[in-house]
Amino acid sequence: MNTTLSNPINSQPVLNNIFQELFVLEMANNHWGKLERGLRIISEFSQVVRFNNMRATIKLQFRDVDAFIHKDFRARTDVRYIKKTLDTRLSKKEFGTLVASVRDHGCLTSATPFDEASVDLCEEFDLDIIKLASSDINDWFLIERVAKTRKPVSFSTGGSSLKDVDDLVKFFSNRAIPFAVNHCVSLYPSEDSDLDLNQLDFLRNRYPQAVIGLSTHEYRSWDASMLIAYAKGARTFERHIDIEADGIPVSPYCSHPHQLDAWFKAFKKAKEMCGGSSTERRFVPPKEANYLDGLVRGVYARRDLPAGYQIHHDSIIEDFYLAVPLQKGQLSCREMMNGERLTVPVQKDQPLMVEAIDSPYARVESLKREIYQRGL
Repeated sequence: MNTTLSNPINSQPVLNNIFQELFVLEMANNHWGKLERGLRIISEFSQVVRFNNMRATIKLQFRDVDAFIHKDFRARTDVRYIKKTLDTRLSKKEFGTLVASVRDHGCLTSATPFDEASVDLCEEFDLDIIKLASSDINDWFLIERVAKTRKPVSFSTGGSSLKDVDDLVKFFSNRAIPFAVNHCVSLYPSEDSDLDLNQLDFLRNRYPQAVIGLSTHEYRSWDASMLIAYAKGARTFERHIDIEADGIPVSPYCSHPHQLDAWFKAFKKAKEMCGGSSTERRFVPPKEANYLDGLVRGVYARRDLPAGYQIHHDSIIEDFYLAVPLQKGQLSCREMMNGERLTVPVQKDQPLMVEAIDSPYARVESLKREIYQRGL
């Protein structure tokens, strides 16, 4: 008898709302042990998230490095995994700064803990979500500790057996812990022919009580897999993210800010083409959104501001005011972010144009083009 198409769990569905239409942006170790680089990644990607009006979490990775790598092997710099773990370590205080920045930028907080001490850190920082790494899908010491937090959990199926996934689904279902199961191919990067997106159908049929997602590493397209995955029922999506900075090359499986923008737009296109649902808020058509955009206020300078001036929440009312009309190329109330700097002087009552701010809105052509297509 073929049991692979039957549902091994006969429990009631658990609450998974946190994972619905959630984008997981995996920073991993791309901060390279530099706090400022990590903060810049959070700032640049959160702006793309906010501009596209998406729900996202920026995910970190936690390791108790001194205990994670055996003391007799810490000098083995020829072993890539050991060397990278040591080279990219951050202090607890620095991780706390990154978590606070994720919250300040309007994203959910999450992390992958690789040991029990790191789960303690997830609790201390009160993270919203915990991710189990594919390599830990049958590490029951770690899984039991994660379950004690009662926090929502996501995990990927890359490289795992069907029994491993069944056991984990049953474990979290029996404890009524919200969870998401991600289809994943653990090839970095992945070719389009590696994706095996039909597995999304299999996972949805086998685990109807779970939110099913796609954790993907392909590097040739940021739209095709999204269109297919959404149509097949995937509702949470994960990619690695990184920026070009500090002379550090970006791995081919990581997404740049402009590629994330394309990914988000593909998601919206998929929703448009698939239509609405009786259980979800309807998709707002562009003509309706454009009509409402005509009522959005633009940002104007309240006083003369010099080039290099840094925008702060505490003084923003003294520096700027909002008024209609919103002009082409002008930033609106939706795009103002704490900590951004002016690249040119802005005189009193002048509109704050996209080029006047050092941000992805000026550097990512697709974002800049949209800002110039709206308004008067």
